Amino acid sequence: MSDPILNPNADDDAEVIPLRPAPFGAPDITADPTGDPSGDAPDRDDADDLSDAEGDDGAEDGEDGAEVDRESVLIGKVVKGAPVDPPDEPRPFGRRAGGKRAPVLPPWIASRTAVRDTARWTIREIRYYLAFHSVRAPKYAAKMAVYAPIGTVRTITRALHWASAEEGNWHLRQMAADRGDADTWLKLDARRQRQAQWRWIVVGAMAAAIAAATLYLVFGHVPVWWRLLAAVIALPLLARMGRPADKPITDRVTNTGAYRKLTAELVRRALLNVQLKGITSAVAKDPGAISFPVEIHRDGPGHLAIVDLPYGVEASEVIARRGKLASGLRLPLDQVWPEPAPGHTGRLALWVGFEPASQMRQPRWPLLKGGQVDVFQPFPFATTPRMDVINALLMGRNWLFGGQPGSGKTFALRLLALAAALDPRVELRIYEMKGVGDFKPLAPVCTEYGNGFDDDTLAAAAQLIDWLYAECQRRSKRIEHYADLGKAPENKVTPELASLTGSGLHPLVVVLDELQELMLSPHGKRAGEILEKVIKLGRALGVILLIGTQIPDKDSLPTGITRNVNTRFCLSVADQTANDMILGTSQYKLGHRATAFKPGPPSEGGEAGWGILRGIGETGARCSYYVDADQAARIVEHAIALRTDAGTLPAEATQTREAPAYDVLTDVATVWPAGEDAAWNETLLERLTDLRGDVYATWKPAQLTAALSTHGVKVGQLGRRIDGKTVNRRGPTHADITTAITNRKQKRSQD
Repeated sequence: MSDPILNPNADDDAEVIPLRPAPFGAPDITADPTGDPSGDAPDRDDADDLSDAEGDDGAEDGEDGAEVDRESVLIGKVVKGAPVDPPDEPRPFGRRAGGKRAPVLPPWIASRTAVRDTARWTIREIRYYLAFHSVRAPKYAAKMAVYAPIGTVRTITRALHWASAEEGNWHLRQMAADRGDADTWLKLDARRQRQAQWRWIVVGAMAAAIAAATLYLVFGHVPVWWRLLAAVIALPLLARMGRPADKPITDRVTNTGAYRKLTAELVRRALLNVQLKGITSAVAKDPGAISFPVEIHRDGPGHLAIVDLPYGVEASEVIARRGKLASGLRLPLDQVWPEPAPGHTGRLALWVGFEPASQMRQPRWPLLKGGQVDVFQPFPFATTPRMDVINALLMGRNWLFGGQPGSGKTFALRLLALAAALDPRVELRIYEMKGVGDFKPLAPVCTEYGNGFDDDTLAAAAQLIDWLYAECQRRSKRIEHYADLGKAPENKVTPELASLTGSGLHPLVVVLDELQELMLSPHGKRAGEILEKVIKLGRALGVILLIGTQIPDKDSLPTGITRNVNTRFCLSVADQTANDMILGTSQYKLGHRATAFKPGPPSEGGEAGWGILRGIGETGARCSYYVDADQAARIVEHAIALRTDAGTLPAEATQTREAPAYDVLTDVATVWPAGEDAAWNETLLERLTDLRGDVYATWKPAQLTAALSTHGVKVGQLGRRIDGKTVNRRGPTHADITTAITNRKQKRSQD
């Protein structure tokens, strides 16, 4: 027989297997197999009382180990552990309690510039709309003349139909008639008559009022502008009622989608369309996984949304899919600007402009209007996607510009050189090793200028770097002198020292564009080593280096240079390696990706001038001001006038000196010991120092070896007997020196 308690639906002939009862304290599976709380199992309180009453027996059984199953588990019994979360601390009063407060004024009216830009954008839009529709006004008038009579007939017909109260009622009465339900039909008709009674009164009163107003406007003594105002109001309304649904009266201003205010729903939809697994899976489990710590607000010519992404998702992952994000918002790529937001790596700052950046006219460079620059103070250099001005600094900084051809690198670099030219104290030395003359307008204000990638120009650029190292040594002694006098409080060049005539501590700006040409030449290894030293030493000595390169790799741009440059502007690059070579390690992973920009002028769909600026404020996308050749020439004319008044124009300079002109091969041949086939470097340097102490006084034997190797002179070990002992030192042979001079003359004659 089956147990009706265990299986009430079982057949009577089923076999029953008796089970050994569970030990005390184990759950009784036969008490309530369905889990119904209404069963015979004792409640929690009764079980606790029973346990207390029989505790001694249980203990004895446990000691004997005869009746207790050591592997049994008490199902449902929860043992509470010690709390791991500390209790909430009372919220302190004062400044910490408030945290970061929202600004009193919205960001778009917090500054005069923001208000001005917003007002300009609004006025420009209104002016365009008015002009667009004003030109088409005759066309609109003709359409209204055609559609207004039709609209009048439709309006009268709809009014009469509404007054008769047949809408909906007629169909119900027809259904009652089809069923032969006379009682329902009569009730519905009575209801219609009651509704129609007051509706006819309303329609009649309105018709009488309109007729009286029309007669008064037509035949009465009223001002003409009243009649015009009535026509302007009535005709469009009647024409709107009479036009076909697919033929609007006014033309569309633009064929693209109208700008919609950025909302949380739009942002969530766009982030889901980015197709990041971390976002989609988190939102599927919790719709609130995407949150907004700050409300979406207007920020310049657009809206800004600060988004906290789901746990484990970094902002850089979204930035890498900027194209999909723009697609999710149904906007052009250059209208959507995601950036990492301060706080944590999962916080995204999404700014969406009113219009694409390519259609937003960048303001003119403020320095085109004239004026004077102080390199110790910031000056305008670039704008953000929101058209906020980014100021640059020169003093105490070295700059690195990188980007592929067509990215606008040279024009951005030239912008800083033009600004430096507007400070009469600044000495400019420029070498552009591309050979096209982008910096040629600045030549009149340069103490030294070179253009090209021929051997002579590259050798002169290498000599400039040598001179820079010697100049840093000279300046360090001058700083020490003025520090002893109390005029250099931090052992750095101050504006007062820079302006002091004869101090020798005027700002020195050196531009080296297309540096890879020099680094890949025979002079490259030694020039890179010296340049790294200049970057480290010159920053506090008033020496400012502006470097531009196209090929950022370990050969064309030594890592020792990139590590020590504190301000970097990476324009369009092709891959992650180039991006991090210019901006620094892990910048690509952090979301600062110049690979998103397209090379080429904006007229061809490119984004020349756009790049990632690091070292000035928050790292982010910036667009340098564009100054063409004619504008650059006008700026240089103003710089010449300033320098003429200050007496620092290179032709009449009192604070500058020309870079020493020297030729290592010729100088070595001049000082070569008579009758010697080979000479040690140390011997040659002693004689070279007597010949040109300002150049060779600080040279080491390794420097002479590197300088000679650039001309193909091999420097090997030379052994000599001194005091009965053989001493080996490095040095060249006279035959190699004369051969190198002869080969160079032949090459120049062929050129």
